[in-house]
Amino acid sequence: MRNKPTVQVYSHYTDEDFEVWGLLFNRQMKHLKQHAGRLYLEAVDNIGFRADKIPDFGATNQMLQAATGWQLCVAKELVPQDEFFRLLSQKIFPATCWLRTMAELDYLEEPDMFHDVFGHAPLLMEPAYAAFMEAFGKLSLQWLEHPEALKQLSAVYWFTIEFGLLRENDAPKVFGAGILSSVGETRHALSDVPARLPFDIERMMQTAYRTDILQDKYFVIDSFRQLCDALPLLEAALARLPESAETFAVS
Repeated sequence: MRNKPTVQVYSHYTDEDFEVWGLLFNRQMKHLKQHAGRLYLEAVDNIGFRADKIPDFGATNQMLQAATGWQLCVAKELVPQDEFFRLLSQKIFPATCWLRTMAELDYLEEPDMFHDVFGHAPLLMEPAYAAFMEAFGKLSLQWLEHPEALKQLSAVYWFTIEFGLLRENDAPKVFGAGILSSVGETRHALSDVPARLPFDIERMMQTAYRTDILQDKYFVIDSFRQLCDALPLLEAALARLPESAETFAVS
């Protein structure tokens, strides 16, 4: 059974852990230098991530606190939805501190530290992105008793924070953590195979997605400020939901 620690004890990382982190970091950065947004690449440098050192949550939190007031906390596994939103509203991102094995480099059923920390943490250094995450958490807490609202909020999170694309110099760049932490998803997202849709918060809310495949569609934002500016539209759309909303989705 995999060991899933509730605190990060740096001395517990094995030689294989360091090798896995280094392989994943170097392999992904090779692609991201061309395909990730400028702000993410700058944030990776600013937060101090590098191939030969597994991130230490204490040092990472010092950088995040100084930049935007955010911090990471150790999560043993996926946290319940209500707790996740509560943490976001407090500028805390729950992240695992265990790493996949060498045998799992290309496929993992649950998020490990490379996804959670390499994928999510750097952009929390960026003020507009961090502000959107905090506001999204606060808004989501208001809808915990409304299943349809939670479904639509989950779709927004999926198509932005996890699998969002950003237009930069008229070209799509990746910023979603699910893409940033996956070579296969990076190649796929910027290929000619999937649909790339202009940012439309209400369409995003109604769009179905699957978690077990490479995505067949991505939404493209123009800036992280655009995400913040769309929050009132998101809030207004949720307010129009009936108390017992029927579930539906568009493709």
